[in-house]
Formats: sequence, structure tokens, C-alpha cells
Amino acid sequence: MSSSIPAIDLRVLGRTPIEPCIEAMRRFTETRQPGTPDTPGTPDQIWLCEHDPVYTQGVAGKPEHVLINPGIPMLQTNRGGQVTYHGPGQVVAYPLIDLKRLGIYVKEYVFRLEQAAIQVLDSYGLAGQRVRGAPGIYVRIQDAHDPTDPLSGMGKIAALGVKVSNHCTYHGLALNVAMDLAPYQGINPCGYAGLPTLDLASLGVSTTWDEAAQRLGQRLSALLRP
Repeated sequence: MSSSIPAIDLRVLGRTPIEPCIEAMRRFTETRQPGTPDTPGTPDQIWLCEHDPVYTQGVAGKPEHVLINPGIPMLQTNRGGQVTYHGPGQVVAYPLIDLKRLGIYVKEYVFRLEQAAIQVLDSYGLAGQRVRGAPGIYVRIQDAHDPTDPLSGMGKIAALGVKVSNHCTYHGLALNVAMDLAPYQGINPCGYAGLPTLDLASLGVSTTWDEAAQRLGQRLSALLRP
């Protein structure tokens, strides 16, 4: 690693209210100092969180993707993407990364977030997959019924929604570990009607939130440093 770039500060925050968390990320991003040839700037951080039950909607989110709300709060956010669900038993990773200092663009950043999730799944013996045009990570759960639909036979296990301001990122990646998956039935997850949503537990993996968070944090830290 270049001596001019500080190490990533990995913070395991655990159960954290989502609204103050988003506001703290926004403030951090707006006030951080960029790196220059003479100064390293504000060190990047990765926050690992778990939230109480909440639906979040992205900036381009369409209300028709909310089918039924079983009394779960709905929060409008400034991230990309459509509606998703956060709840206990899910690791939410918020990388606060200076892309300009790292020397990558948003497309490569998203690729690295997805790669971190794929590597974590691989460490548990699961094959995570990308699907073109559908950000996030999927696991094949049955043979495709419709060969023209790339999501046919797939279930989603990790969702992605990012915000980039002044070349710096916030929001991020959510990996389902051992959740109550029922709230996903009230939405079209990430805008895809009928898309099954999975977690590690439903795929036969027994692990703790802390263990999954550590694995995800380690992989993100490795992939988001020069």
C-alpha cells in the first residue's frame, strides 16, 4: 500500500438505528478531507451494522414495488436502486471510500462490492453469482424455467445500493445471514416481481452475525485498498 494512503478503518457498529446512521455517513462524506500529493486526507472507513426492521426506497424507487406494508417503517433514502428490506440477522456494510484517491470509478467500485459478497459466500461453500443488469448477488436455487429471463431459478442473497458524492461513497451492501424473510413478500425486492430472497440460514449455513460481519469486513477491506 502507498505510504500516502492511510489504512481503512473497519468499524463493527452492531445494532444501529438506520436514520442516524445514514445522517452520520452523509456528514462524514461532506466533511472529509481529500488526499493530495502532500497529505493523505481523511482515512476511508467501513461500517458494519445491523438494523431494526425497515423498508428503504432508493431515489428512483417506484411506489408500485411496495405491495403490502405489514406495519414496517418506510424510509426514503438518497441511494441508488429500488425498494429493499433491512432487519435483524442481516449484515449491512457501509464503505466510506474516496474513489478518486483509490483510482477507480463507480462501475469498478460496484464490481468490488459484489466480489466481496461472492468471496464471503465461497468461504461458506456457496456459489454467488452476478446477473447482468440486476445489481446484487444471487444463488441458483433451481433450474431456469425461462431461458430468456436471467433471474429465472435465482434467489437474491445480497443487495446493493450506493451513493457517490464528490467521488466519495456511502450506503453500500447488505448480506442476508439469518433473517425473518417474510417482509420481503411485501415488496418486489429491488424492483423484481416474484424474486425469491434468501439468507445463509435458508441455504443450510449456520453462522453468527459477528462471524459473517467479520468475513465481509475483511473482504471489503482487502478489495477497497490500493
